[in-house]
Amino acid sequence: MKLQIFDSTLRDGAQGANISFSVDDKIKVIETLDKLGVDFIEAGNPYSNPAEMQFFQRIVGLRLSHANIVAFGSTRRKGISPDEDSNLKSLLAAGTEYVAIFGKSHIRHVTDVIKATPEENLAMIAESVRFLTEHGKKVIFDAEHFFDGYKTDSAYAMQALERAHSAGAYALCLCDTNGGIFPDEAYDITKKVTDTFPDAIVAIHCHNDGGLAVADSIAAVQAGAKQVQGTFLGFGERCGNANLSTVICNLQLKRGYECIPEDRLKDVYESAATIADTANTAIPENQPYIGMNAFAHKAGMHADGVLKYSSSFEHIDPERIGNKRKFLLSEISGKSAIYDKLKNYFPSLDKNGREMGEIVAELKERALAGYQYEAAEASFVLLVEKILGKYKSSFDLINYKVINELPAIEGKVASAIIKIRVNGVTKIAASDGEGPVHAMDLALRAALAEFYPEIAGVSLTDFKVRVLDSDKATAAKVRVLITSADSADSWTTVGVSEDIIEASWIALTDSIDYALMRRK
Repeated sequence: MKLQIFDSTLRDGAQGANISFSVDDKIKVIETLDKLGVDFIEAGNPYSNPAEMQFFQRIVGLRLSHANIVAFGSTRRKGISPDEDSNLKSLLAAGTEYVAIFGKSHIRHVTDVIKATPEENLAMIAESVRFLTEHGKKVIFDAEHFFDGYKTDSAYAMQALERAHSAGAYALCLCDTNGGIFPDEAYDITKKVTDTFPDAIVAIHCHNDGGLAVADSIAAVQAGAKQVQGTFLGFGERCGNANLSTVICNLQLKRGYECIPEDRLKDVYESAATIADTANTAIPENQPYIGMNAFAHKAGMHADGVLKYSSSFEHIDPERIGNKRKFLLSEISGKSAIYDKLKNYFPSLDKNGREMGEIVAELKERALAGYQYEAAEASFVLLVEKILGKYKSSFDLINYKVINELPAIEGKVASAIIKIRVNGVTKIAASDGEGPVHAMDLALRAALAEFYPEIAGVSLTDFKVRVLDSDKATAAKVRVLITSADSADSWTTVGVSEDIIEASWIALTDSIDYALMRRK
């Protein structure tokens, strides 16, 4: 069965905290969702401000292969005819075939919020839908607070739908605006609606305030809803909206619904990453299906089981939606997981040989010292090279000195002097920096530049510090993670010490070593 997917990332999603889209961002999101095969993209409210109207005018000519752009607004205001209502006129001017308008379906919102009579509100719904349809628009009527309204006065909530349906609405959308219903309520109430309006396209729009938006949306589909609304990554006002990436994967992979074209499923993960990057936000690592750790295995028994029989600890093949399996390296990793991680780096490594035993033992010893390699695979590869006797240092440290100075001189509060040896040649370099690690990084690069000019293309992109034994206060051991990148890849390294400068130095030199090793 075909389901319609209605994405509101650019409208409802943009109401989420710390989410802001430029015009170019919006177009990139539209193109990404269209390529994925989403049916409807709610692009915003053209009445809200002049910039929104200009945006709609810009995208009218946008060539899309699959999606329909939807303009969002409300029913006419109380006491104004539709042809005089600025909001409705802006929906006509937006130039989209489809429009979505919200109206009150909760009797208390009618009487206490907009201060209208019950009949007047119903007339506002019917007249607005009819006005838009008579002007060639296909209207999706969003019954705001429908589920709460149904539980308060079911007859009136159903009347709101009936007026919209009779006026020619393309679809009737049931909104759990407060996000508080349970799946059994979503099913039972949606079933009443689909039974009452068997010829209508019934849509479901859930917020996630109770953490149930995805489950509620799926329950509504099982009750006969034919359109699911949400945001692709689940962000939105308050606790967000139904996460469409989860809804699509669940319904298409496990219930046989066609949400997007079958050949686009493999693009779900990449599309999610693109939208997250455009929104300048991060996908939670444990997000179902699309999180970096959605198919990550740490326990040795789990990793061994997955390698032998993938469905033992994976509910789907991650490659079906473009994600991939990941083995985390830690003291509880089994030999199978460690070997699977290393075999691409070291093809001649024997899974059952003496060296594998040494690698596993060293990993456990390092864990006792505070090292974790789950997020620092580059350091682990260098460690294994040392165990296997294949490691050749790119340089040898003779000594370094770091000095902090306050007040800052031209914004620089630290300086570093580094003395190294490369192939028997000694080099000394110094640099100022905005902090000790920055100064060390610049000084090390300056010392290595004449030997390895290619390091100019490597940049430090992230720096994290974690205190490991806080009961020791300022004498505590710290773990430093440094992420570096070049034009082709990124990698993370780790250093541990009671001295934060030394821990940073270990991670920093591993980063440079790994970059040069890759190029060799």
